[in-house]
Amino acid sequence: MEERINLPEEENELYEHHAFTVEKGQQPLRIDKYLMNFIENATRNKVQAAAKEGSIRVNGIPVKSNYKVKPHDEIRVLFAHPPYENLLVPEDIPIDIVYEDDALLVVNKPAGMVVHPGHGNYSGTLINALTFHFDNLPNNSSNRPGLVHRIDKDTSGLLVIAKTEIAMAHLSNQFAEKTSEREYVALVWGNIEEDEGTIEGNIGRHPKYRMQNTVFLDDDEDKGKHAVTHYKVLERLGYVTLVTCKLETGRTHQIRVHMKHIGHTLFNDERYGGERILKGTTFTKYKQFVENCFKVLPRQALHAKTLGFEHPVTGKVMSFTTEIPDDMQQCIEKWRGYSLHQNNN
Repeated sequence: MEERINLPEEENELYEHHAFTVEKGQQPLRIDKYLMNFIENATRNKVQAAAKEGSIRVNGIPVKSNYKVKPHDEIRVLFAHPPYENLLVPEDIPIDIVYEDDALLVVNKPAGMVVHPGHGNYSGTLINALTFHFDNLPNNSSNRPGLVHRIDKDTSGLLVIAKTEIAMAHLSNQFAEKTSEREYVALVWGNIEEDEGTIEGNIGRHPKYRMQNTVFLDDDEDKGKHAVTHYKVLERLGYVTLVTCKLETGRTHQIRVHMKHIGHTLFNDERYGGERILKGTTFTKYKQFVENCFKVLPRQALHAKTLGFEHPVTGKVMSFTTEIPDDMQQCIEKWRGYSLHQNNN
């Protein structure tokens, strides 16, 4: 029999660190195991200690670590101190501003910079920089100042930041309604046979590999969130292909997950297995060539190149484009040279 813990603590003394709604397809699973799959850097010991302290609530009631989660359970993890990511320290970090007016700014984020503070990344983020350079940025629904959308740490490229409440509401709505334009350039493993295509498939947390997301197919359609990616081949470079990807939806790791799903993992995407040689020959020389490409581009080959939206005040349609950054450009050039050499032999 699962035990429940009852504590006299008042809710207003506690700070919410995590909140999850269990998906309807979820099988019964101990809550300590469930939370380990959803919280980065969580260990079984940490989760069990939190449960012992009464910090884990299900539908408002504290539970022990052997509680079995059920579909639609509302899980909250509460502690007496605020989450570290809420303790925002403004930092004087330069920002590459592509455009700015009274309502918004568009920034070009370098690869390696985390967008907002989170587990293990409490400083050096884009938000630390923004709060230093700008006062009174409006909070989004997750209490993150200025942030309308985000891109992964090792993805480079364009983000729009709201400077007023009106801009935040208007821009967030455009992203939710899928009227914004977002186009990425990616280098992927393998030769994509079709010149263009659309990948559709719900994206959600991978049941086994907890730091990955995955595509759930029709028989599992109650899992994950609807996601659509349109891709076009820009250039075929032998064992890799350069593509553009247009997002219709904006799920976490969407391009990385969708491209892997169709058998074309992003080049050097460590989290999804793209840091291994997935296509090509067994020659030592080739292996050395790929290793050199990995050195030149020590991250996934993904760049948020184009961003378009309607200006929240003027209503004017705005579109911004950035150059592919040097590390990715050098890697593409290397593959161009290799591909040309192969074709001439």
